[in-house]
Amino acid sequence: MAEQQNFDNHAQLVTGFHKVLFPVILLTLIGSGVNLYRSLEDHSRLYNAALILVLVCVSVGLFFYSRIFALKAQDRAIRAEENLRHYVLTGKLLDGRLTVKQIVALRFASDGEFVGLAERAAKEGMAPVEIKKAVKAWKGDYYRV
Repeated sequence: MAEQQNFDNHAQLVTGFHKVLFPVILLTLIGSGVNLYRSLEDHSRLYNAALILVLVCVSVGLFFYSRIFALKAQDRAIRAEENLRHYVLTGKLLDGRLTVKQIVALRFASDGEFVGLAERAAKEGMAPVEIKKAVKAWKGDYYRV
């Protein structure tokens, strides 16, 4: 089984995505920029070099948007799950002052400290990292990508 999740090890880096794909795309962007610069003198290659740079820029956009869209979908699901958990524990929905990022941070709190920490986070406007650090009984989230 995987190591017990806590504040120090909960962030996840996916090797293929963060450590392989991103550097390859970054190097390709640099290389295509150099290629376009060198093609400025040779007009027969200019169109191809510009097209390559445009395609690499589109790849960079796809790289970032694919991550952002997946995280937004997960944040919506987490918000609904934590709202339901709060309702089951208290009979009331979460405080409307809580931001999505605060609610996402609250998902690590055990049921015993969740309600109190949610109230404190709404009242004090705690940052997500402060909320995570305030959790004493960490409830791991092993499904987030």
